[in-house]
Parts: sequence; C-alpha cells; structure tokens
Amino acid sequence: MPLKIAVCIKRVPDTETRIKPGADGKSIDEAGVKFVLNPYDEFAVEEALRRREAAGGGEIVAVAVGPDAAQETIRTALAMGADRGVLLKTDARVVDSLAVARLLAEDLRPGGYDLLLFGKIAVDDSSHAIGPMVAELLGVPCVSAITALDLTESAGSAEREIEGGVEVVEFRLPAVLTVEKGLNQPRYPALKGIMAAKKKPLEVKPVELSGSGIEVLELALPPERRAGRIVGEGPDAVPALIAALRNEAKAL
Repeated sequence: MPLKIAVCIKRVPDTETRIKPGADGKSIDEAGVKFVLNPYDEFAVEEALRRREAAGGGEIVAVAVGPDAAQETIRTALAMGADRGVLLKTDARVVDSLAVARLLAEDLRPGGYDLLLFGKIAVDDSSHAIGPMVAELLGVPCVSAITALDLTESAGSAEREIEGGVEVVEFRLPAVLTVEKGLNQPRYPALKGIMAAKKKPLEVKPVELSGSGIEVLELALPPERRAGRIVGEGPDAVPALIAALRNEAKAL
C-alpha cells in the first residue's frame, strides 16, 4: 500500500569538525564548520525510500526546523530520493526539544501522514526526545530506536534492542518511529538524484520558536589535560606511582 511518509531531519555539524565556542560564549563558532544531514536521519530517509519502493508508490516529505542554510540539508534528502521538502524557518537558536516538537506537530498534524520517521538522536545534542514528543502531541503510537520494521496496510511491528534481548512492538498507523543505526544501509545520492533535487519543491514556512523553557548560559570546552609524566621505571617505580595516584590524581 502506498504511504505518505514524513521524515523529520536536522542540520548538524559534521562529527569530524572541530568545534569551538563563539564570541558570545553561548553558541558555537560556525566559521569553517561543515554542516551535514544528521547521520541517524539518513537511516530514516533510507527506510522511507525502501517503503515507497516496496509499495510501488507513495510520497516522502523531508521536514526540518532551522535557518535558511537548512535548505541544503533538505536538498540532501531530496537527492537521496525524497519527493519534496518543508523548512520551518527560524533564525532563533534551537535548544529546547519541546519547542521544536510543537512546531513539527503543528505542521505535520494536517498533513495526513501514514508514517512519521525520525533519527533516534541528533548527534549535536544527543536528544532522544523530539520523536516521542511529536507522537504525544499528535496522539499517535511511538516506537523508538527500531532496528527492524514490518508494515501491513494499517499496522506494523518493529523490533528494538533492549538489554539482554530484542523487544517486538506492534502498533497501528499512523505512527511515529525513531530509527536506530543498523535498520538499513543509507544510499549515497547519485549525480542524477543531486541534479533532480535542485528542481524538487521545497517550501519555506517562517515560524516563531516560542515557549522555550531552556536557556544556554555558557558554552565552553573541557579543560585541557595536564601533561603526563614518568615517575620511574621497573618495580622501583611502583611506590612513587601509587603515591601519585593517591595524592595527586585522587584515584585511590
């Protein structure tokens, strides 16, 4: 059965980028920082594509909250194969998961989606919250961190890894699913897809990020580690090492 699927994605710094605080001490310095599609969201986009291919049709909409620059992130999802994109545009710094979830839920509610997919976490803030929050706001089932998925016409079952085993959860559609690494192997956008993405529709909707209950007071790098030192060699160094661990490192 063809499905209408929303994939909620995020623009994040590349995990290999060296991050440093900005001049205000509350945000990162974006100079020279490479931004990418959140890696966990790639699994969500790929799963949507596979579901459309298996059904022989359907629609995939990539939705993001962020600044104008997030259009590039949406274009990545379009290059992978999503049909159209929606940017909920805000220049405000996004730090409150509930405020973001409210924006997403308001936009998704009238969309008539059968399935809403999220990455398990965003690698910049490690928040697991937005997918379940959106599900609660929409009043639909949610299964988080799934590693396997089976869908029928109006329901589905998903597997999620838990300590010591695998949990199988059955649910009705529409539903929110957050995706764990290992569900699939995301495809790389081909040149044809990259060129086609430039012509696919991308709607920009200005929004107000309001009702945030979180404020960043300070952003700082962890203190540098002190240089190591050699206390001696061989068995004769053991007493000095123990003394250093007890009196200096406070590890004993």
